[in-house]
Amino acid sequence: MPGLWFDELSVGQTFDHPIRRTVTETDNLLFTTLSHNPAALHLDAEAMKDSEYGRILVNSCFTLSLMVGVSVGDTTLGTAIANLGWDEVRFPAPVFVGDTLRIETEVIDLRESKSRPNAGIVTFAHRAYNQDGKLVAQCKRSGLQRKKPA
Repeated sequence: MPGLWFDELSVGQTFDHPIRRTVTETDNLLFTTLSHNPAALHLDAEAMKDSEYGRILVNSCFTLSLMVGVSVGDTTLGTAIANLGWDEVRFPAPVFVGDTLRIETEVIDLRESKSRPNAGIVTFAHRAYNQDGKLVAQCKRSGLQRKKPA
């Protein structure tokens, strides 16, 4: 189990996740169509040629999912009880097909669960950077995390 217990986390702890991911056209197409998003922004290369971007933008919901998903192996795999919510989700720069994303995660808050003595609530700040080091996505995520068994 590669995830960490609540007790093994500390505020300020930062993870530079070793997994990097190049976003493909297939990623964007499948995610966009599976989520029933018909926006030309993500699907119509011809229409986007005349846009300010000149090409298709990767679906931001895919970017968010990838950013959080890459973090799981190092932080919550096997130790998470539930995802409690995402806050302050931002996309300060676009992601394009062919961009390679690097993810980092920081523990920004820890508190004991009032209703579950075997768990605590952790808040992570996730950040995604493209191959040029430009911040393309960020969010805060709170989760219910198991404590290490006695």
